[in-house]
Amino acid sequence: MVAVGALLIWAGGLWFHIGAILVAAGMVWELARMVVPAKPEVAWQMAGAGLLALTIATYVPPYVALPLLLAPSMVSLSLVPSKRTMFMSYCAVILIAAFGMIQIRDELGFGWLLWLVAVVVATDVMGYFAGRFIGGPKFWPRVSPKKTWSGTIAGWVGAAIVGLLFGGISDVGGQLAFISIAVSMASQMGDIAESAIKRKVGVKDSSHLIPGHGGLLDRFDGMLGGALFLLLAGPLVGILPGLG
Repeated sequence: MVAVGALLIWAGGLWFHIGAILVAAGMVWELARMVVPAKPEVAWQMAGAGLLALTIATYVPPYVALPLLLAPSMVSLSLVPSKRTMFMSYCAVILIAAFGMIQIRDELGFGWLLWLVAVVVATDVMGYFAGRFIGGPKFWPRVSPKKTWSGTIAGWVGAAIVGLLFGGISDVGGQLAFISIAVSMASQMGDIAESAIKRKVGVKDSSHLIPGHGGLLDRFDGMLGGALFLLLAGPLVGILPGLG
């Protein structure tokens, strides 16, 4: 899966569009299955709506794309019988974040998307090992009982290192370390949000699409948070295509 993802990021263009759209549709499907387990047809309907909306949004001007990305959440008002606010909000996050990743690859280039992925991966890996070997106080035990403050802070350190490395080989400089920490925090928020949803609906994994690893949401929750943050905050911090 890592190899396929890396190949799609490198290829860019249509191939990356297809991969991102299919993954986003799969995550919408998982979300609907968790929220409405008794009606599997709703999951397929919402996944189809998400796939169609994101596909069209990718190839139209951004001001046209925005209402398209929110349209599936509005459709869910008629299809999702309970937990509508939770579903609407997270469905919108999935589609907007996927759109953001497509825009990053198309507009900013390979380097920026590689940096985003590296920040999220470093956050997860450093957080896992620090939490496992250092331990200490829990971050939010009621929602995510395994996460610790040591792991959370280690994730920020890992992200800063990635930022310094990428900043050093580009014209962006050391400021990228601070932007990387912010993206790391956003990715952790994405992870926590998905954990909260699973706890709310009473499931351990979002699905079993990835044997031994759960579902797409379990693997890409941090990427959703990081991509969404970068899409919204990128213009504020003056991100330029200097890593492309």
